Amino acid sequence: MFNFSANNLIFVSKKQHDKCNVFILKDRTTARYYKIYDFLKTASFDSGKPYCIFGKVNSADKLYLVLDGVKEDTKNAPL
Repeated sequence: MFNFSANNLIFVSKKQHDKCNVFILKDRTTARYYKIYDFLKTASFDSGKPYCIFGKVNSADKLYLVLDGVKEDTKNAPL
């Protein structure tokens, strides 16, 4: 496992499962989409606000971005 972090992400969707919540976030700069797994089920996002996220990459057989923390991205907030 190794660490990851990303800035300037916008919430797109959320899907709830028994073991985790799965969030889809879009990077406003590169237009890439990220699938983030929240096994603690504690994260919440508001539409339209940019976020910074950080966590671990679990790559047993697939690449999973496992969320450790989230905060609002004040540097990239819309005016």
